[in-house]
Amino acid sequence: MPHTVNGSDPLSLDDPTSASSSPERAAAPLPEAVHSASPEILTSAASDPALTEDLALGLLRRSDLPAQVLAQLSKNSVLMKSRKLQLALVEHPRTPRHVSLPMVRHLFTFDLMQVALTPAVPADIRMAAEESLIRRLERLPQGERLSLAHRASGRVAAELLHDPEPRVLRAALENSRLTEAEITKALMRRDAPATMVGTVCHHTRWSARREIRIALLHNEATPLDRALEFARSLPAALVRETLRDSRLSAAAKERLRDALEDRGEDGREEGF
Repeated sequence: MPHTVNGSDPLSLDDPTSASSSPERAAAPLPEAVHSASPEILTSAASDPALTEDLALGLLRRSDLPAQVLAQLSKNSVLMKSRKLQLALVEHPRTPRHVSLPMVRHLFTFDLMQVALTPAVPADIRMAAEESLIRRLERLPQGERLSLAHRASGRVAAELLHDPEPRVLRAALENSRLTEAEITKALMRRDAPATMVGTVCHHTRWSARREIRIALLHNEATPLDRALEFARSLPAALVRETLRDSRLSAAAKERLRDALEDRGEDGREEGF
């Protein structure tokens, strides 16, 4: 018969196999729990109201976290008041989409910019961050729009080409992430503002690009003198084809066609 002490259970409290030493029945201290390999312990730690911001951030630095742990952390209402934790949760590659996508809409402006620029963030989350940021642009103060024009993704910078403030527009054109294709698309839009068209026409780098010159020949706001210069650099056949769909005025188109005739049908002459 097993030996007992004062009628106690045969397993002594000091026995290393006792229930108090079992991880399933006795939670590990939080600083240890966040480094555990057990999904159960991690989930319990994520929901613990005593979990601190620093420990939670340490937890989110683990790339191997199970999705259920991340989902549980998102339900920790005390911790989710932290801006840092919201951002870290959205940026974690294993955060379930039903958690991260709604959370994106509540991020601060420059946190959205960071999400959109972080390669490790899933592509659909980056796109959602860009879309959320673009929807906010009209409501943002000029200083924030100017900063975004300098630093944001090319897609956001392209939207800021339509900004009414010339400084913002010029900053967007200098954004290193802005592409020729994005500028071309902006110029082809029917709502492209004349200030943007004029600024691109005189931009040293962008106005020299072939596709951008073609787009400018489509736009009704392109000044005639610049349209003549751009057409001079392009094959005559391409200019004629462009003018068929161009929104330039009838008078401007006629002037360009006359210049093409002066240039010669084969388009080999240097000027008009």
